[in-house]
Amino acid sequence: MTNKTLAQSYLLKARKRFKVLSVLLEEDAYSDVVREAQELVELALKGILRQIGVEPPKQHDVGRLIVDFRSRLPQEVAAKANRLAEISKWLRKEREFSFYGDVDFIPTEEYTLEDAERAIEDAGFVLEMAMKVITD
Repeated sequence: MTNKTLAQSYLLKARKRFKVLSVLLEEDAYSDVVREAQELVELALKGILRQIGVEPPKQHDVGRLIVDFRSRLPQEVAAKANRLAEISKWLRKEREFSFYGDVDFIPTEEYTLEDAERAIEDAGFVLEMAMKVITD
């Protein structure tokens, strides 16, 4: 499989996850919205990196690489590299808590509608940028 087809696969998976976010939101599953948004963002950003010829590392937050390699991105996306990195960093920080929680952090009680709406908005932005980079 080439980097290009793997990038396209990541984008497809991210697009499908975006559709799921609205269902989770309707179910008031705010922590699950945050977790799925994180996975979507990770897939989309790794797809972007693969599309521009950068092998993504086996880590969840690759936003820094988007900034580092912004010169390889279309101008419109390059201009938003810092925002993409911020989103990746925020959602990476929430990854485990939103899924597993902790003894003093119950995900189904801690995450709010505002958290979920932010995650959806951010995920949509990242997906939009990925679709500008990853082509057929």
